[in-house]
Parts: sequence; C-alpha cells; structure tokens
Amino acid sequence: MLRSCGLLCQAACTLMTLRPAGIVRMVNWWTWSNCSSCLLGQGLPAGKKPRYIQNGSVIACHFCTVEDHNVSYKELKNLLESEHVQLIDVREKWEIGEHGKIPGSINIPLGEVVEALQMNPEHFKKLYNQDMPSKSDHLVFACMAGVRSKQALAAAKSLGFDRVQHYIGGFKEWAEHESSSRKT
Repeated sequence: MLRSCGLLCQAACTLMTLRPAGIVRMVNWWTWSNCSSCLLGQGLPAGKKPRYIQNGSVIACHFCTVEDHNVSYKELKNLLESEHVQLIDVREKWEIGEHGKIPGSINIPLGEVVEALQMNPEHFKKLYNQDMPSKSDHLVFACMAGVRSKQALAAAKSLGFDRVQHYIGGFKEWAEHESSSRKT
C-alpha cells in the first residue's frame, strides 16, 4: 500500500518565472516541511507530479527530496570510467581556476544551469564545448561540497531530466581521495 512518509523532509522549493521563447528563470531554496507527497525513501510515487501553484507567469513548485540521488566517490569514479554519464560542475569559473576540476566534467555555474539545459543545442555546444544533454541522458552534478549540486539536480528534474544525480562529497571529497590515492 502506498503511503506518505509523514516525516519532516527536506523539500526543494522553486520559483519559476516564464520568459519569452519558453525560457524559464528559476530561484531555488530549501526548506523543511511535513512531507505529504512522497513514499518513505522513494521520492514521489510513480506517476505523481510535484505540487504546482500557478499565478500568471509565476509557478511555485514544492516537492520532497527524500529520494536518494546521491552518488559516492567510488560510484562517480565507476560512472566516469564507463563514459555513460555527463558530469556537470556547477561551481563558479573562478573556483575551477583556483581549486581544479574533476577530469571529464564540464563547468556550468549554478546560475546558468536552467538556461543552459533549455538552450539551442548548437549554442550549448559553442558555449560549453560539449553536446547538449538530452532529457534521458545520465547527468551527475557536482560542486565544492554538495549544496549547489543538489540545487542543480532539483532544477534539472523540474525541467524534465529524469536520470539526474549529484555527487554529495563534491570536489572537496574528490580532491581528498585523489591526493590520498597518489600517496599510496
């Protein structure tokens, strides 16, 4: 029997403003609320959509993030070796320059993610030197420590990307693992 978890769950709230040409401007924030829309540990039930409230050109969305979209260091290493994933680093360009990047990742700062995932494929290729992901591609988002990547994950899911995850440890954990593996 399907039932709500009824727990205090972390929820992603998104304010979306519709713009000309179908581009959506999003502002994300996190909150804690009593969950009434998910299954314990399973996220939304199959076929159930997040709750939306629409007023003119503004849409507010609230959905539970209990579903586990986290990727560990080891899982990410395996995914990158298999080449069946597109890793998107959502840190700012200066952070990449200062700290480095995970090999194979492309940099799309968090503030550009929504627009980038909706742009013309040729424009995406020109800006990011990669093919634009399709909504069925496997995407993993990363940042420094897992906060911004979770926001990017929520944004991608709200745009219809269904195979999205985030590397919760972020570049900080990646660098620690990589430096310790070089020492041994």
